[in-house]
Amino acid sequence: MDRRLLLVHAHPDDETINNGATMAKYVAEGRQVTLVTCTLGEEGEILVPELEHLAADREDALGEHRIGELADAMKVLGVTDHRFLGGPGRYRDSGMEWGSAMRAVPKSTVRDDTFWRADLLEASNHLVEILREVRPQVLVTYDETGGYGHPDHIQAHRVAMYAAALAAVPSYRHDLGEAWDIPKIYWVGMSLSAMREQRQRFEEAGVENPFEEISLEEPPAFMLEDADIACAVDGTAYADLKMEAMAAHRTQISVEGPFFALSNQIGNQVWGVEHYRLVKGIQGPVDERGWEDDLFAGL
Repeated sequence: MDRRLLLVHAHPDDETINNGATMAKYVAEGRQVTLVTCTLGEEGEILVPELEHLAADREDALGEHRIGELADAMKVLGVTDHRFLGGPGRYRDSGMEWGSAMRAVPKSTVRDDTFWRADLLEASNHLVEILREVRPQVLVTYDETGGYGHPDHIQAHRVAMYAAALAAVPSYRHDLGEAWDIPKIYWVGMSLSAMREQRQRFEEAGVENPFEEISLEEPPAFMLEDADIACAVDGTAYADLKMEAMAAHRTQISVEGPFFALSNQIGNQVWGVEHYRLVKGIQGPVDERGWEDDLFAGL
C-alpha cells in the first residue's frame, strides 16, 4: 500500500538527530519519505577548524556547504525527496542564544531575511503547495516550543501546522493544488523514562552521558512522560545508518563526541527508537504501553 511521510525541520541535521532511524526504516520498507528543510543553517556553530572560514561572521558560506552535508546524509538514509522551503536560501537561519534552563531564545538582533521574521502566510503557502503535491498520510514536525526553544524550530512548527490546515481547505488557493487533509500529524519527542533508564546504563557502563547537562528531574518540553507518547518507531536495525548520517553533518556534529562514543548496544537503544506525540488523527493498534509501533498505524 502506498504510504507517504513528510517531515518539516528547521535546519540541516535536525532531521537526522530527531528522525533518522524512522526515515531509514521507512525508506527500506518502500514507503515514500519527503523532507522539507526551512533554512540552510547559516548560523550554525562550525566544529571543523579547517572550515571555520565559512562562518556567518567571515565568508558567510556555511549554508551552501550544509546543502552538501544534507545531501550526503539523505543519501545514507536513502531519502531521495528532500527540499528547502521556498527553495534553497529563501529563508535564512535566525540563529539563537541560550537563555535559562538550557532553553534557546531569539538573538537580541534578528535579521529581516531570517525564518523567524518570515511572513507566516507566505511561508505556509510554500508548504501548502508541497503538501498538496506529495499528499502525505503522515506529517511530522516539532511541538509548539520547538523542542528546546530555538526560534526556527518554533517557526517550523507554526508553518507546518498552519500549512496543514490551509492545505485541507477545498476553496483555498486552487493554484497551489487540489486540497489534501493530512490524516495523522505527530510532534517529535523523547521518552523521559527511557532517558532515565539510559542514564543509569551510561553510569554502569562508564560511558559519558551525552545528555548530562539536561535535567531529568525538571526536563525540557520535548522529553515526554509515557502517557503523552503515542508512537515509538523501533529503528534499531537502522541506528548505524542514523549515526553515519549524523557524521555527514560534520560541521555540526563531532564524530569524536559522546554521540559516537557510545557502545553499540547502548547507542542503538538511544538513537534507534524514536518517539512521537499524536496531535491529529486516530491512534492505531497499540502495545501494552499504549504506544503504536508505526506512524501509519490504523490507516
